Amino acid sequence: MLKNKLLKTILILVGVGILIAGGIGFYMFNMPHRDVQSTSTDFKLNAEDIVTEYLQNPNEANDKYLDDEGESKILEITGQIASITTDFNNQKVILLKGKNAQAGVTCTFTENTNESVNQLKEGQNISVKGVIRSGASYDEDLEMYENVILEKCSLINK
Repeated sequence: MLKNKLLKTILILVGVGILIAGGIGFYMFNMPHRDVQSTSTDFKLNAEDIVTEYLQNPNEANDKYLDDEGESKILEITGQIASITTDFNNQKVILLKGKNAQAGVTCTFTENTNESVNQLKEGQNISVKGVIRSGASYDEDLEMYENVILEKCSLINK
């Protein structure tokens, strides 16, 4: 009798735990995405400056451009378009990079902001707003520089 009651209590507690975990998972999955386009800009700088900051001292740059929880601050980057491509998700990707620069800034646009890229051409100077995903670095194994990566980008009309 005591065994059945104990088993029943354990099963009820496990069931409640599963329901709570499922509810939290459902909430996290359906949580609204960050609206970068309507949020004010935290930093305005050009592509060469942010690349240089990350190459010289990545920890200091991360402290500057990321908040305490590791979320990126909103950045507005100005630079010259080196290339315009489309990724596997059909999102436009612009590389802002000077002619003699070692690395640049890769800006990935969203489905909502893709169309703003259609009228752009290589060589144009533009400003892009987005959040940083990773900083520039030098990969010694590959002997090449890696770009700063911005995502959730939108074109800034000036």
